[in-house]
Parts: sequence; C-alpha cells; structure tokens
Amino acid sequence: MYDILRIHIEKIIPLTDREAELVSSFFIIKKYKKHQFLIQQGEPVKYNYFIVKGLLKLVLTEETAKSHIVGFAMEDWWETDFQAFYNQTNATMSLECIEDTEVLCLNLEEYKKLCRMLPKIEHFFLEKAYSGYIAAQQRVISAMISNTAERYSQLLEKYPELIQRVPKSLLASYLGVSRETLSRMR
Repeated sequence: MYDILRIHIEKIIPLTDREAELVSSFFIIKKYKKHQFLIQQGEPVKYNYFIVKGLLKLVLTEETAKSHIVGFAMEDWWETDFQAFYNQTNATMSLECIEDTEVLCLNLEEYKKLCRMLPKIEHFFLEKAYSGYIAAQQRVISAMISNTAERYSQLLEKYPELIQRVPKSLLASYLGVSRETLSRMR
C-alpha cells in the first residue's frame, strides 16, 4: 500500500528509500465499506485521505436536507473537507464510500511535522493543491458557461474511468440534472 503512495509522490518529487520510509511512517491505513462515512458533516475532520483503492463522494447537505455532490475521488486522488481539515473546524461536507475503500490517512499535526522534517514533501503537497485548485476553478467556469451536455462531455473526456464506476443517479446529481436527462444524453 505504501508503494502506491511512493509511486504517486514520485510523479512530482523523487524520494530515496529512506525518505519513502519516513513518509510512510506518518500515515495510517484505514479500510471502509460501501456507504460508510470517512467524514460526516458537522463533525471534526481528522485526516486528509490518499485513496489507495475505492471510490468516494464528497457531499454537501443543506439544512433542507437537499444534497449536492461536490466531487468524486478514486484511486491515486486525495480527498477531505480541506477547509475544515486545515482550519481544524467541523466539516461542512460529508465524505462517503461509493465502493469498499482503502485509504492512507494523514492528520494535520503529522502533515506539518512531515513537512518540517522533509521540506521537499511540502513542495509535493503544494503541487497537489495547485492541481486541485485549478480543477475546482475549471468546474466553476464550466458550470457557468457550459450546458449540461457539454459538462457531461467534459467529464467523460477528463475522467472516463469515473463515468464507468459512478452510478447514473450520482452522476446526474453531480451535473445538476435528472437521471432521465442524463440517460437521454448517453
């Protein structure tokens, strides 16, 4: 499992064997079943998660109980309620398993300690943050200027594996359309 993390990190920065062992020592392994929550809205957020295996959805639920899918996360992705994680506040969103999932977890204290001990890992996390921010901006822009068919096409082009694994009802919710509308587009 830690080999997968090392390969992921080395897409951005090289690690010696010793550095890889050090990085691994800061993470804990957790396994979750389909429909289990890693994060529940309103509760403290303990970890940033690296997904080794599985599929997750990040969901915002309004006071009216209406839910909005903010995003999905699969293997080789990082996910958490980043605002709550970094500010050490309660979650504004929930993170739920769509499939059985295995993750490597890093808490904020350990993250900061690791970055102090191995400064180049901070560069790695900065690059991941840039990528995440760019993807979020692209999604916002797409929501503002693209119609549903265009947003679906962009999603299909960018994440074809995700489209195959996410149930149609969840994809429809993510795109902000009914399941029937999504079925007509497919």
